[in-house]
Amino acid sequence: MNYYKVILFRSSAPTLTYQHSKSIEIGRVVEVPLNSTIKKAIVIESILKPTVDYKILDIKDISPKIYSSFQISIAKFISSYYFSTLSLALSIFIPYTINKTKTLFTNSSLIYPILSKNQQKAYQEIKTHQASLLFGVTGSGKTEIFISLIADTLSEGKNSILLMPEISLTPQMARRLKAYFGDMVAIWHSKLSKKKKDEILKSLEDGKIRVIAGARSALFLPIDNIGLIVVDEEHDDSYKASSKPRYNARDMALLIANRLGAKALLVSATPSLSSYYKLPVVKLDKAFIESKKRYIFKSSSNTIDKTILKSIDNNFIKSNQSILFIPTRGNFKYLYCTSCGETHKCPYCSVGMSIHIKRRVLQCHYCNFTQRIEEVCSSCGYTPLETQRIGTAEAIDIIEANIDNLVVEQLDRDTITTANKLEKALNRFDKNKSHILVGTQMISKGHDYPNVTLGIITGLDYMLSIPDYRASQKAMSMLFQVAGRCGRAKEGTVIVETNQKEFFSAYLDDYERFLKDELEFVRDFYPPFTSLARVLISHKYRSKAQDIMNNTLKKLENVDIEIVGYGEAPIEKVANRYRYNILLRTIKKTTLLKALNFINSNDIEIDIDPVEFS
Repeated sequence: MNYYKVILFRSSAPTLTYQHSKSIEIGRVVEVPLNSTIKKAIVIESILKPTVDYKILDIKDISPKIYSSFQISIAKFISSYYFSTLSLALSIFIPYTINKTKTLFTNSSLIYPILSKNQQKAYQEIKTHQASLLFGVTGSGKTEIFISLIADTLSEGKNSILLMPEISLTPQMARRLKAYFGDMVAIWHSKLSKKKKDEILKSLEDGKIRVIAGARSALFLPIDNIGLIVVDEEHDDSYKASSKPRYNARDMALLIANRLGAKALLVSATPSLSSYYKLPVVKLDKAFIESKKRYIFKSSSNTIDKTILKSIDNNFIKSNQSILFIPTRGNFKYLYCTSCGETHKCPYCSVGMSIHIKRRVLQCHYCNFTQRIEEVCSSCGYTPLETQRIGTAEAIDIIEANIDNLVVEQLDRDTITTANKLEKALNRFDKNKSHILVGTQMISKGHDYPNVTLGIITGLDYMLSIPDYRASQKAMSMLFQVAGRCGRAKEGTVIVETNQKEFFSAYLDDYERFLKDELEFVRDFYPPFTSLARVLISHKYRSKAQDIMNNTLKKLENVDIEIVGYGEAPIEKVANRYRYNILLRTIKKTTLLKALNFINSNDIEIDIDPVEFS
């Protein structure tokens, strides 16, 4: 008889011991009996017969699925570094199918993009580094460079992974990749049907798929012989998982590539401070198609005013297209009473609820609670209620009410819920069947708008006000990303709504200078010079959450790390649970990890290298 330790799928339970007459490989998926039910589990260790006072049960079934030793080693790193169970860490991987014979499908006539001298220089420099950052303005031809590197990798008989933020996984990018690599390419993201995912996995097993382009989960597919991992838009916060395990796919891509001896390439027009500081930087200075932009700054407004309306109308009359960035979807961020000042907040979360006029409801964008719009204040009975900050839906209502025959396309998560809807919206815009895109950050990602000559950017002051040490980085990045979509084929105008003109205008022609200044600003306090961890405590009772926080602080009193701050989280309640934060800082990552191991418990959640603090 053979004895094994197993872990249950997606569980925080400890390892369990089972037996089986056959020898079972480490990583094999099995089924085991537990409390009168059958559970899926993963074999993680073969052991000698244990001395126990209970009956050891038999493993019931052995699946053909198996996690490779490499997958398990990476999962163990994720488990220890990001403070999750090994079971949860393994849950982000998709196992291999055992006993599959794989055929390597090659394309003898690989097509390479034609590179300019500037692109060729960057391409050659990247090839000298195991890991590097490709830093180039929007429209400078970064995509052609990493496509050339993918072609190189395929010609060497190796496979490639291209990671992109989910909202950048556009049909436009899919067509571009397939034009070069044909059926060797597959696109992987959360909105794929189970049937489509199964088809892709089978093609991976058969060796037909050799280039995977996908959101962060694509990094953990069962792909052998990886030679290149590219992380496009590497600055994007969506690479950081918002639930356990709270891993950062960008950082994991660097780790996985390093351990496999593969190349890693991070790509961005507005790179993150840490990547710019830590990696060799390959600059791509010039845009592939040079065009001029003029910037117009105007004071912030809580509506779409006459100046903006006139600019949109004039651009429409000239048969040009426009894009309008607004950081808030829905109609408004807040509905408030001018008499008592009461803000309509979610009863389960301490955040204002957004108005959705078409559905006549207020909706919480944290827990999705909805309620009908009240005509009077629920606290004092005063009417009418007023609004703070504008959202995409209300902006569209104002534009359509003031400009005849203008067709508006809304691009945010309220309207773009599937890849098919995104493709249809972008196709309409590409064919000039719609004249202005109004949306959240979705409009800044991975789309080429050759006829856009007017870009309007609102909400930058709101972005600067968010309680986050990277607020200025996020706001500046968004300005550059949205402005970069404008005036690519001909001269364009960018209208920037902000009361911080001096700050933004100082860097319009040089994002790298902003990065250098920002490095000096954070040098003594924040990453990449220090390491941060956020300890999140939540409980349905406020007093209990406070007690847990205070007990955690006592445990940290004699540890060599700095407690930057603690107290109620900026959003103090989500899903009816009260939330408290402790922010920790140190220049020694190992010291921080040891301290967090000391306080780790079921009552708290640890977020290493946090990217949001709400």
